[in-house]
Amino acid sequence: MKIGIVSQSYYPRPGGVTEVAHFTARELRRLGHDVTIITTHYSGAEGDDPNVIRIGRNVLVPVNGAWVNMTVGFGLRGQLRRIFERERFDIIHAHCPLVPTLPLMSLETAPPGQKVVGTFHAAADRNLLYWLFRGFLSRRAARLDRRMAVSEAARTFVSRYFPGDFEIVPNGIDCARFRPGVEPIGRYRDGRINVLFVGRMDPRKGVPYLCKAMPRIARDLDGNVRFLIVGEKGLRSLLCPKPLHLHGGEIVWVGRVSANELPRYYATADIFCSPATGQESFGIVLLEAMASGVPVVASDIPGYRTVLTPEREGLLVPPKDPGAIARAIVTLARDERLRKELGLRGRETALRYDWPIVVRRIEEIYRGVLEDGADGLEQETLRYSRART
Repeated sequence: MKIGIVSQSYYPRPGGVTEVAHFTARELRRLGHDVTIITTHYSGAEGDDPNVIRIGRNVLVPVNGAWVNMTVGFGLRGQLRRIFERERFDIIHAHCPLVPTLPLMSLETAPPGQKVVGTFHAAADRNLLYWLFRGFLSRRAARLDRRMAVSEAARTFVSRYFPGDFEIVPNGIDCARFRPGVEPIGRYRDGRINVLFVGRMDPRKGVPYLCKAMPRIARDLDGNVRFLIVGEKGLRSLLCPKPLHLHGGEIVWVGRVSANELPRYYATADIFCSPATGQESFGIVLLEAMASGVPVVASDIPGYRTVLTPEREGLLVPPKDPGAIARAIVTLARDERLRKELGLRGRETALRYDWPIVVRRIEEIYRGVLEDGADGLEQETLRYSRART
């Protein structure tokens, strides 16, 4: 098959959708398919990948407590149409297909006969834009030959505005990249308990609540703790504005790290913490930690329950509750045996989401869409033949 994956989020921009687009393409190529990613230009090093086509330029727009990618530029619609006409994809796979601009345009410009599938990633309590433009977007959604959602939380959210059949296909994880036994970062393996956060510095990722929990954690552990915060440094003064009294503990604002370095940070961690406030449809960072054999403390939200069972791979705490975050982290810090048990079970669970397994399911859906199209063409040809006779 010749497949075009449209994703407004792609490297060097970090994020879950970036990872999904990249690893879906990688595994599909391993299965023998011809895959091209259509995305946009970003500031910073983009690399030179012949399998990636970039048009327009990315801007960040604040939506639902996060910075959302949007592509801008002159003539985007025409550029996208020409790409589709030139490449003649069998399948066009749009991520976040009803989001302006690039994904939505892919539904509008896909030539007749090219099959279009979409993966819905978002989860939230409500979406004002979906509600206001429901009629317009419903007509665009009708162009989708198959709809996928990454979790039950994502399906519940999108089907509230655009009812229909959705297949749940979870995000995946590279269990060879994130695994026990990766070499840790030596300077941080000094006997302190390392608590790791990985994520964008969006308010809904919950960094302010982790910061509020830090002094209590450090006090209860007599300062024998280090907090490693991996993510953009730009908003840290807003998310954690006050100086923290850590009783001899330490906080390290690491900033962004490369794809090669990231597994080493998980290998360095004793505990992983993701205190997101909500609107998470899945929990890729949880899977990265679990695949690495690291126990998890995370907010008890529907998207996270998709991959983590309380007391099995980690501990879930109420969102926006620094006291609960502190108690859970201190509990794990004081119980090495429990950390090991949760880490082992986390690795076991993560293996079910290994990318080769997930992409086989995506490949099945592609084939089903093409077979449905072939059946429809045969029926149309038969009706035409009967009409002629």
